[in-house]
Amino acid sequence: MNNEYIQRLGKELIDILRIGTSPVAVLLVKADEEIPAGIPRIDENTRHCQMVDNVRRLGTQFHSLLDDHMCKGGAAVMGLTEMSPKLRTGEVYYNLNHFHSLDSAKATMEKVPMVPGNSVKAVVYSPLEKATFTPDVILIIARPKEIMELSQALLHKSGGRVNAGFAGKQSVCADGVAYPYLSGEAGVTIGCSGSRKYTGIQDEEMIMSIPVDMLESLVESAKAMFGTYAC
Repeated sequence: MNNEYIQRLGKELIDILRIGTSPVAVLLVKADEEIPAGIPRIDENTRHCQMVDNVRRLGTQFHSLLDDHMCKGGAAVMGLTEMSPKLRTGEVYYNLNHFHSLDSAKATMEKVPMVPGNSVKAVVYSPLEKATFTPDVILIIARPKEIMELSQALLHKSGGRVNAGFAGKQSVCADGVAYPYLSGEAGVTIGCSGSRKYTGIQDEEMIMSIPVDMLESLVESAKAMFGTYAC
């Protein structure tokens, strides 16, 4: 898919389902690849979930390096660095009283989707309808009804079920990016304490993410099922 076609699909997806903010295109630039030309580096140190939220609400496009990520846990699950031992073992979440025991915290963290550490050198973000690169993953933050319709559209041609494995931890990074990137499958997640504290994600919103290879079929099925509301 070329950039113009991806942009068109992004616009159609917004129009068909009346999604309130932009789907977010995310590209993981591997260590041996070049960052797409013409995309500036973010000019602030912030969290991945905040980057996604800013893109979907403000329409910004940028790339980020490890040093730009305030949350190193999010950076780690996307492959920009190795995860710290305290986070990998669950000690961080145990000390926050999110788990009854260190063992239960560790058992949860062992199941977190994680791109191999140091295999990625940059993460590129853009509203899908403005993307000037081919993303790996598309995140859509929307209300449950809209996520339901997206799920129905995903299954329209081939059937099956949509994965909804989550723990309320590492949500916009691990569930939203690493899972579809590694598995090639769509996923639904509910956000986490960090993403709901530091971003504009509303109580009534949740997240769906899909590999870019699913985008064309998703939009075609959404058209067939729900029509188009484009002016």
